[in-house]
Amino acid sequence: MNIGLIGYGKMGKSVETLALKRGHNIVSILDINNIDNLNTDLAKKIDVAIEFSTPESANSNIVKCLELGISVVSGTTGWSYNPDELDKLAKQNNAAIFIASNFSVGVNLFMEVNKKLAGLMETFNTYKVNMEETHHIHKLDKPSGTAISLANDIIKENSRYVNWKLKPENDIHNIQIESFREGETIGNHKIIWNSEIDTISIEHNAKNRSGFTSGALLAAEYINGKTGFYKMKDLLNL
Repeated sequence: MNIGLIGYGKMGKSVETLALKRGHNIVSILDINNIDNLNTDLAKKIDVAIEFSTPESANSNIVKCLELGISVVSGTTGWSYNPDELDKLAKQNNAAIFIASNFSVGVNLFMEVNKKLAGLMETFNTYKVNMEETHHIHKLDKPSGTAISLANDIIKENSRYVNWKLKPENDIHNIQIESFREGETIGNHKIIWNSEIDTISIEHNAKNRSGFTSGALLAAEYINGKTGFYKMKDLLNL
């Protein structure tokens, strides 16, 4: 598969290394300094673009790829999008778009456990939920995209919560998220349900970036030749 990289930070470099080991070709590396090189001629050489850029540039990068007929996998967090509009744009250009706040298989299984626990807590209102997430000091967005996804899943499954807020804002109808940026921490997410009697917590701790990288490549292999909008639940049959 011929891959175009958009964004060449830690994740972009990690994707490059693993992609080459798997026998894929890296046909272009684009970042803020040369993104204008993404044109019709380059599009003919790319099967799938893998995009890990910034919240400010993700939308324009993805739209440009889709308009050029390039399928794209995006792991950029901290920006908002309309899945229906992206699905329509992708299909109009015979391309596919795959977006995930986290490509780790383990994290996505953790998300399913989080949904189940949130639903079970619907009838046990003595428990109050809060969340902690920790990442490296270079991560710009707070809270993480994964934390936001986890919070939104709780809101969908438990009617006591209507929104999330960064600590220290405290409201019984908001999920309080505390964000830490420490050293080179890859990523840790903890969901805590606390009552006067006991505490129930679930946690995912990433030991390295290989889970994210391999997941992004799996996503690229999955959408190659497809059209429309996809997420991890499609790849993992969740």
